[in-house]
Amino acid sequence: MTKPLLTIRDLHVTLGGNPVLRGVNAELARGQVSAVIGMNGAGKTTLLRVLLKEVPYTGEVRFFCGHDHSRPTPQHIGYVPQKLRIDANLPVTVLDLFGLALKRAPLFLGLWGGLRARAVKLLEAVDAPHLIDKPLERISGGELQRVLLALALEPQPELLLLDEPAAGIDFKMQEKFHDLIGKLNETLGLTVVLVSHDLSMVSQIAQHVLCLKDGRIECEGPPRAILNAEHLARTFGGQAAVYTHRGHQH
Repeated sequence: MTKPLLTIRDLHVTLGGNPVLRGVNAELARGQVSAVIGMNGAGKTTLLRVLLKEVPYTGEVRFFCGHDHSRPTPQHIGYVPQKLRIDANLPVTVLDLFGLALKRAPLFLGLWGGLRARAVKLLEAVDAPHLIDKPLERISGGELQRVLLALALEPQPELLLLDEPAAGIDFKMQEKFHDLIGKLNETLGLTVVLVSHDLSMVSQIAQHVLCLKDGRIECEGPPRAILNAEHLARTFGGQAAVYTHRGHQH
């Protein structure tokens, strides 16, 4: 039997004196899309930050990486945040952004040889090579998310983390973005963990769903078994109808 990519045991996180994650236990299967759902404040983003080693925690997070499944940390974790961490109105192009991300030397020293070809190849993986010379301030939210996804693929990750990747994108672009995530999972064999409120998307591309409530795993399993009235009521409480409507509005 194939080992999971990672296991999480008795995970606790306290931030600012407040418990955020309270004894989380989970396994993430290799090559699978796992979705994390739950109300705001349930600990979803904090769980991703633990995997990125951005917050202190107690408990065990153990990776089984590479061909021999022996390395304790993944070769690379790709991450697509909810929002760009630099001002999207800066007078820079998509190529400049790749230069900032992939090159340590300052941009005024000149873009190093091969950067453009490398950036185009990454953008081709997300069906967006035409964006290479566009100013960031002139691209749409959906286009920006494709650029951030392309950046997360360099170097090719074993684990790709997506935090509400389609938030703020119009519905048509959301569907295309979701299809793209499914395509990358299938063609590159990436293990994907995504946080989402879009239950329709979760049902379409995820093979496993983790329901977080008050910092604990309330329920988990395949979408067909989890995305029903009983489990959604347990996860979202009185807000279940709101989240169900939001997740199935297209």
